[in-house]
Amino acid sequence: MTGSVTLQRMKDLAGKHIVLGLSGGIACYKSAELCRLLIKAGATVQVVMSAAAEQFMTPVTMQALSQRTVYGSQWDSREPNNMAHINLTRQADLCLLAPASADVIAKLAQGRADDLLSLMCLARPIEHVPLLIAPAMNKEMWQHPATQRNLVQVALDGAQVLSVGCGEQACGETGDGRMLEPAEILDEVIAFFQPKLLRGQHVLVTAGPTFEAIDPVRGITNLSSGKMGFAIARAAREAGADVTLVAGPVSLPTPRGVVRVNVKSALNMLEEVVDKAQNATVFVATSAVADWRPASMLDRKIKKDATGLPPTLHFVENPDILATVAQSERGHSGALFCVGFAAESHDLLANAQAKRLRKGVPLLVGNIGPDTFGQDDNALVLIDETGVRELSRDSKLSLARKLIATIAQKISVGDQNDEN
Repeated sequence: MTGSVTLQRMKDLAGKHIVLGLSGGIACYKSAELCRLLIKAGATVQVVMSAAAEQFMTPVTMQALSQRTVYGSQWDSREPNNMAHINLTRQADLCLLAPASADVIAKLAQGRADDLLSLMCLARPIEHVPLLIAPAMNKEMWQHPATQRNLVQVALDGAQVLSVGCGEQACGETGDGRMLEPAEILDEVIAFFQPKLLRGQHVLVTAGPTFEAIDPVRGITNLSSGKMGFAIARAAREAGADVTLVAGPVSLPTPRGVVRVNVKSALNMLEEVVDKAQNATVFVATSAVADWRPASMLDRKIKKDATGLPPTLHFVENPDILATVAQSERGHSGALFCVGFAAESHDLLANAQAKRLRKGVPLLVGNIGPDTFGQDDNALVLIDETGVRELSRDSKLSLARKLIATIAQKISVGDQNDEN
């Protein structure tokens, strides 16, 4: 991980004070790592544990990680007014229950408050201190109608309920109900605090290279890592959009909450993009699509012969995915806001400006490909009909958030113009 990305992680939760509540369950072991990650991301963390949680994780461990006194009893006399359930949330930006057991979820749904953890959740200023819940329980408990009914009620009361993982459970059974991994919960917490600039939008993103096969073992591709496109997909999801990511052959993890479609060649990508664009409102073409492909793929590996000469290959031009979508009825009418990317090796500004006009898109993003392929940071130029805006070198996620904010602003301006 590069320094810029580490710095970005440090900034994500800077200034945020999070109350981390642990209820009883084996998933408490994950809460130690979660506490560490939250602090690494810049937050301060106050831990509150139920009596059941202390059977799985000691307060000493959580105190060492959080560098704060851990609270577990509503009768804790360390508070001058003996009201820990009131005091703990008054300066909080978020109350996070991880793990949230079936028992504590039932208490929240019913408004019960018989221990410090449930008291604190009930007594928090609901308008100012949101509640985020990461459930953790056995698969049968998770599927039980009472639990599902309680989850619906808790959500109706204003809490945000995270999904659960599926897999092996401590009891030996396999199924839904595992608490999300600490890094996944961290991503959800970071996303929670991002402005929901694209709520109600459906964003389609392409990312990574394409691979054009020559024979069963060889092909033509490029050095695109897909990191910028994946960052944009994550930033769009953080901004509240539904996101579909059409990814070329890369091994990056899918951003949380993003629907991923894997493709290989330019023709594969075109087919998926044309299909998915029918329901999208924003299209960001980040992928480095091969301009040409072999006219035909050989069914056997090409072998060297005695001449020492390479085989003669014939190429045909690949379809232009961005232009195809931008010049479609939805793209041309503005129903689909299209954003292109230009990865150049030289004369970035001139080439990017020409590409924007040639593709017919309202916004084009340019960068120097060799300076960014495979890197965790980048520098961009944003080009539209009004001129050029430079985004100085930063982590790709930070740049992606700035790009998403720009897109949101342009869509908003467009909507206002339509109304006028």
